[in-house]
Amino acid sequence: MAFRRRNKSYPFFSQEFLIQNHADIVFSLVIFILIGLMFEATAKTAILFIQPQYNVTTLSPEGEVTLYHYGWKDSATILFYFFIAIILHAVVQEYLLDKVNRRLHLSKSKNTKFNESGQLGVFHLVSSVWSFYVLIAEGYLLHPSSLWENYPHVNLRFQVKFFYLTQLAYWLHALPELYFQKVRKEEIPRQLKYICLYLLHIAAAYLLNLTRVGVVLLFLQYVSELGFHIARLFYFTDENHQKAFNMWAVSFVFTRMVTLTLMFLAVGFGLARVENQGLDLEMGNFNSVLIRMTVLLLVCLIQSWLLWKFIRFQLKRWREFRHEQAIRKKAAAKQPLRPLKRDSLGNHENGVLKAENGASPRIKKLKSP
Repeated sequence: MAFRRRNKSYPFFSQEFLIQNHADIVFSLVIFILIGLMFEATAKTAILFIQPQYNVTTLSPEGEVTLYHYGWKDSATILFYFFIAIILHAVVQEYLLDKVNRRLHLSKSKNTKFNESGQLGVFHLVSSVWSFYVLIAEGYLLHPSSLWENYPHVNLRFQVKFFYLTQLAYWLHALPELYFQKVRKEEIPRQLKYICLYLLHIAAAYLLNLTRVGVVLLFLQYVSELGFHIARLFYFTDENHQKAFNMWAVSFVFTRMVTLTLMFLAVGFGLARVENQGLDLEMGNFNSVLIRMTVLLLVCLIQSWLLWKFIRFQLKRWREFRHEQAIRKKAAAKQPLRPLKRDSLGNHENGVLKAENGASPRIKKLKSP
């Protein structure tokens, strides 16, 4: 299974060889793990990588329900879907983005940003739909108080735990992709910032048993970022498409406000009123005043930092727009008027037309210079 066209062969295990064939190497590892399911001696080990672990069967009014909690074996599952994310990344790049790039003929800098928005656009679309399905299936939208009631939320349904494991796997795979995609050095710090922020928020929600609030916040964030990457893709195809950025700007500010409001409501007020108070690592209870204040402080600082960067960017764009408008006005004011040409009789060529055949002369409107 070849993901890239090979115009040149490189020595084995060289840097270029690994970059060009990394998807094929990872695909071979995935096949190796799947083959382990075929044999009884290795099936138990292989299943650790594929299926979420720590399942507990409980009785409910609906019957037997299988729930999950987290543990160190989740790292094996995250590793397997880390490999899957690398393969899917290569598939989207090879069979979708590269074909579009050949038609657009973008510059190198625009090509890098186009690939970034293409990859993240696909991921945000899938994650938005998936998180919305989880919100509907779990009833978080119809019963907002369930976000903090009965905390700690140690036991998770399969779809919730699998959602978090795949989210962690995807954002972890984004780190080596900076090397595989040969991202420019000046772009690496910016991409590292948002990758680390996603990993920090998702891991904190998963480990602190704030998964319900985390799903809601991820849904809001992914919908907002989906709008941004769609707007940027349209901009690269045609630079006149800039209205979509205005819609994204509104959704960005709305997402920041809703995030802060929801965190204060769920963590600041909701968890402060539940029965289980204090720190209990065995029970998975992190509902102490110190942890709540730390979480709120970090969220407020990060959201404020994002808003500050957004406002600075918008002000910079506004100043550049005003500067361009001023230059255009000055250029229009300095443009000299063209003198009107006269014919041999002294009449303006684009002014009064001479009468012919006894007809009355017709007046033609002067053209603006």
